[in-house]
Amino acid sequence: MEHLDVIVVGAGVSGVTAARLLSKAGKRVVVLEARDRVGGRLHSVRADGRTTDMGGSWIHGTTDSAVAAAAEAFGMRAVEFTVGSYQPDSRPIAYYGPDGSRLGAAAAQRFADDIRAVDESLLQAVADSQPDDSYRDVTEVALAAQGWDAERTQRVREFLEHRSEEQYGAWIEDLAAHGLDDDTVDGDEVVFPDGYDVLPRRLAEGLDVRLEHAVSRVHWHERGVTVTTDRGEFAAAAAVVTVPVGVLQSDDFEIDPPLPAEVARPLSRLRMNAFEKVFLRFTSKFWEDDVYAVRQQGPESVWWHSWYDLTALHGEPTLLTFAAGPAAVETRTWTDEQIAESVMVQLRRLYGDGIPDPSHIAVSRWQDDPWAHGAYAYMMRGSVTEDHDAIATPIGGVLHLAGEATWTDDPATVTAAMHSGHRAAERVLGREIPIYALWQ
Repeated sequence: MEHLDVIVVGAGVSGVTAARLLSKAGKRVVVLEARDRVGGRLHSVRADGRTTDMGGSWIHGTTDSAVAAAAEAFGMRAVEFTVGSYQPDSRPIAYYGPDGSRLGAAAAQRFADDIRAVDESLLQAVADSQPDDSYRDVTEVALAAQGWDAERTQRVREFLEHRSEEQYGAWIEDLAAHGLDDDTVDGDEVVFPDGYDVLPRRLAEGLDVRLEHAVSRVHWHERGVTVTTDRGEFAAAAAVVTVPVGVLQSDDFEIDPPLPAEVARPLSRLRMNAFEKVFLRFTSKFWEDDVYAVRQQGPESVWWHSWYDLTALHGEPTLLTFAAGPAAVETRTWTDEQIAESVMVQLRRLYGDGIPDPSHIAVSRWQDDPWAHGAYAYMMRGSVTEDHDAIATPIGGVLHLAGEATWTDDPATVTAAMHSGHRAAERVLGREIPIYALWQ
């Protein structure tokens, strides 16, 4: 059995962040990763001269961002593409009404103003909510406060449903009332045309990363930890476990003794979502040149409601949409071609039957990924925002959980993953480390 100072489980951004900082501090560290690559849920697929981020894509706000600073230090080429927490305007958006015709500028602005009015009421509704209230419950309170007619109310209700799905991949009635409390963006948002996985690959340089080492058991005790993989056992004085919530909750991953109640309870109130990316590439562009997104309203928008123009990023006409929440669940067993056909029904409704079929289709499959069980975690009804940090409570002085779901300020992001790995490294060392030590 190999003996080390620290074992890090998982080579996503959180894992390689912790390992890099610990290694720089002089610790003997090994990173155990079940996949055949580093990056975790940052997965950049390179084929046919294209680079497609099937997992995380964005830095959601570059202002005072450690991730943005690291990306700049590593020379990662970035392109501004601000989606702004499912924003109703601010960027050029082509809205199509329930009848399939495009809204004029004045009508689109009235709709955006309605959303802002509801959001203002929503702040108090969330503050007054009960522990078991859902996001549906609080949005209905905010909608009722407006005194609108049924049609006007329904259009904004749809938007709020879609925001829940697109931001957290959860149906609005399953998401906690506080589930979008963190839904803020400071500064521009950027994407990486050469692939976001450059970040974890650079962070992992020089580390002892053991790929294709699937961990099945973490045994912790007063003297340290023993980690069991399909390629043998490893022992260390401490461990940092960065696997996703879906793996922590699966029967294939055991922590022994079981997690203490102060960690297990908040963990039980999180769930992995159903959220898949759908990329459609075309030989020619049929949508407007002056928009960055297309959205439709009404009953036809239940599944496919928003398309984002990635043409500038990919160098060929490309639309990105999301199968999120119920849509992701229902289409889980569909082929890529069946999903694309369903999406194209809605695009042809807006742009006519003469538009071309996509020349290339790519669909993520995070729900079926055994090392994730979903794209990222969301807060179920009954959870509170502090649950994220509570999951990272040190266990027995030797075991630390980290990852995007363990950081309260901005969960479900690469930023959260990096900061959680930084925090875990500081706790193992028992002292503060500047986060910029990652890239300096």
